[in-house]
Amino acid sequence: MEPTDGRFTSDAGPASGAAPAAAPAAEPDSDRRTRAGERRKPLRSYKRITLDPVGPRRPDWLKARIPSGKGYLETKSVLRTLDLHTVCESANCPNIGDCFSRHTATFLILGNVCTRSCPFCDIRSGKPLPVDPEEPRRVGDAARRLGLRYVVVTSVNRDELPDGGASHFAATIAAIREANPGARVEVLIPDFMGDPDALRIVLRARPDVLNHNMETVRRLYPRARPGGRYDRSLALLAQAAREAPDVPAKSGVMLGLGETVEEVEELLRDLHAHGCSMVTLGQYLPPSGAHLPLERYVPPAEFAHYREYGLALGIRQVASGPLVRSSFHAEEQAGVEIYVP
Repeated sequence: MEPTDGRFTSDAGPASGAAPAAAPAAEPDSDRRTRAGERRKPLRSYKRITLDPVGPRRPDWLKARIPSGKGYLETKSVLRTLDLHTVCESANCPNIGDCFSRHTATFLILGNVCTRSCPFCDIRSGKPLPVDPEEPRRVGDAARRLGLRYVVVTSVNRDELPDGGASHFAATIAAIREANPGARVEVLIPDFMGDPDALRIVLRARPDVLNHNMETVRRLYPRARPGGRYDRSLALLAQAAREAPDVPAKSGVMLGLGETVEEVEELLRDLHAHGCSMVTLGQYLPPSGAHLPLERYVPPAEFAHYREYGLALGIRQVASGPLVRSSFHAEEQAGVEIYVP
C-alpha cells in the first residue's frame, strides 16, 4: 500500500501561548500519560536457577538493527503526534529499529501502566489512568498514516476493569477497520483473569488472529508470571479455538529463563492440544539487573529443533529464533505482504 501525500506530517497544530503567571503551564497530555501511576519495579536480587555461566557478551546471532533512518523517524513522528504507546518502546524491544524502519509497530492500548508486575517485563506498573475513549480512533488513524495492511494491537493488564479492557480491544478493532478498509488485525490479549465473557467480547469483533502469550513453561510460572496461571492461559486459547475456529489462535514463548528442552516440548504439546495453530519462540533478554536474570543463550540449533518439533505435532505456523518476538514480522506468519519504502 503506497503512502498518501502528507501521511507523515504532523497534525499537532500551533503551539499554545504561555500560561498565566498565577498558574503553571498545562502539562502535555503525552507527558501526563507517561507519568501517571509510574512505579518502577523495586530493585531486588533474583537468584539464577543454574550455575552455568551465561557468557560475557551477547553471541553474534543476537545482533539487532540499530534504530535509525528516515522510516524510523517517520514512525516515531506519527506515534508522538497521535499520543500513542507501543510495546516496542514501552517494553524496550530489541527489534524496534527493524520494525519502525518498515513503518510497523505494535500498538499498546489501555495506557502504558500495568496492574501487574511480571519480573521479566520492562513496562511500568502501578495505578493506570482511566481508559481513553479516543484511543481506538487514534490507533486507526496511525495505521492509516503508516499504510499498514496488517495491524498488531496489544495492551497492558487492566485487572481493575470489569471486562479487563475487552470492550476497548473491540472498539480498537472496529476503528482500525473503519480507517483502513481491507486491513487485517491481530490482537495480543491478556488473560482477562479467566473471564470467558470478556474473551467473547473480543471474538465478536472478529480479529484476524487471536494471540495470547504463554511466556514460559509450567514450572516457571510462579517465578516469571506470578499474576498469571498456566492452565488459565491454556483455557483461554482453547475457548478461542473452540468458539471462533476460523480465527487462528496464537501464542508466544520466551526461552532462556531456566526451562529444559523437555519442558518446552511439553508446552508445545499443550498448545497444540488446546487448539493453538501459531506459535513464536524467542530469546529472553533481561531489560536490567532488576529483572529476572538470564539463565542461558539458547543456540540457533535448539530453536530449529523446537520449530521442527512443533510442526511435527501439527501446529500450522512455528516461528522460532533468537530475535523472534510474538508480534515481530507477524504479518509474514499470517501471509500478508506489507508496504516497505
